Amino acid sequence: MRDPVRYTSVMSIRTDVPLTVVPVPGHGAEDVLVAPDGTVYTGTEDGAVHAIEDGGRRIRRVGYTGGRPLGLELLGDGRLLVCDARRGLLALDPVDGAVEVLQADVDGVPMRFCNNAAVGSDGTIWFSDSSRVHPIERWKADFVEDTRTGRLLRRDPDGAVTTVLTGLAFANGVALAADEGFVVVAETAGRTLVRRWLTGPRAGEQDLLAEDLPGYPDNIARGSDGLVWVTIASPFDPVVERLRRGPMPLRKLVTRIPAALQPKPKRTVRVQAYDDAGTLVHDVSCEASAYHMATGVREHDGRVWIGSLQEPAVAWFTP
Repeated sequence: MRDPVRYTSVMSIRTDVPLTVVPVPGHGAEDVLVAPDGTVYTGTEDGAVHAIEDGGRRIRRVGYTGGRPLGLELLGDGRLLVCDARRGLLALDPVDGAVEVLQADVDGVPMRFCNNAAVGSDGTIWFSDSSRVHPIERWKADFVEDTRTGRLLRRDPDGAVTTVLTGLAFANGVALAADEGFVVVAETAGRTLVRRWLTGPRAGEQDLLAEDLPGYPDNIARGSDGLVWVTIASPFDPVVERLRRGPMPLRKLVTRIPAALQPKPKRTVRVQAYDDAGTLVHDVSCEASAYHMATGVREHDGRVWIGSLQEPAVAWFTP
């Protein structure tokens, strides 16, 4: 098996890729999902879920979660799986807007920060809970304090929930192998893609699909091209890394100073794509003056859609 690819790969970063921005009626279009018919879905910080049709010429609200929708996936019955940071795993019907709570707690304890998911062919849901300490409003605090309370969970079709991985440094995006032989979760603060083998001789083992990424990964998703697409929400920051290694009182102090004085994500739009062997296939950095902080990504039929925690818009490019 190949060693995990490091960001110092000889592959050059493409910087000549134009980005098309599609405004949506809400701030913080954090993730993107592309349905088989080409409809693009995203959720905004006001709790709304929007459908983007005809390449952005038509946008309509299809539902409201009552919380903060983040990761989006398709369920086998046509509903949208919504990872709501405040309410947990939801199923939203894009036809009538009806919302069903699938999972709000684990072992009787409410989830603190449900974030992203992947759905298996049998209906199994693999999903991340980023922190057991801080909610979404204090995501920077969890990052700087390095609580390492993130986890990867599995919800079986019968509703049973199992904790698969714990101790993750801000668990984030989730994706399955093309043959569902492993599941990958992005460890944002660790700058790694953690892999858990599900089948074959290595079933139950854990390793890294990729490590030492050039920045902090957010959502990840399997594309129609079979690759695992990864957002790099912000480049590596030596100041933040020094803070994370400092004494806990200092780390907590930094998270309590006014937001304007706290370290901020750098303006960037960067995504990468890896195959199931961990080979870096694409590394794209788009101009970030009009759009920045890519947190969601989805490749569909040769077009790569991007979401952003910071923008009232989604965007797309052709690699």
